[in-house]
Amino acid sequence: MKFLTDYISDKQTEVFDKHGAFFAFGYKQLNEQKKPGVKYVSLGGGMIAPKENASQLIKDIKEVTNNGIKQDLAENGKEAIIGRELRNHEAFYTWETEQTAEALACYGITAEEVRKVFNKLKLLPVNQ
Repeated sequence: MKFLTDYISDKQTEVFDKHGAFFAFGYKQLNEQKKPGVKYVSLGGGMIAPKENASQLIKDIKEVTNNGIKQDLAENGKEAIIGRELRNHEAFYTWETEQTAEALACYGITAEEVRKVFNKLKLLPVNQ
């Protein structure tokens, strides 16, 4: 099963390229990639973008992410996505579902839905 990153990675890269965004984790990387005369802003997580493109870059990334979420839901359905993320967050080892619920909030999935799927899946044999 695909993850959200599988749906959005290529499109995000296109958006970064379109808006001149790049990642830098120190002044050396910043200086290697910046273009003369361009004012840059940090958007967090090491992402740097030309100041004039930052607002549209953020909007475009949100659109790509929202479209990826819609595609993920259409192809996999809520229950399978919840199960995937419960496993990804190792909820069946920790017996905690909060991280999964937080990660899936952008999908419109509630903590109650996560707990319901957790309770259903925790009763299945390990190999399923």
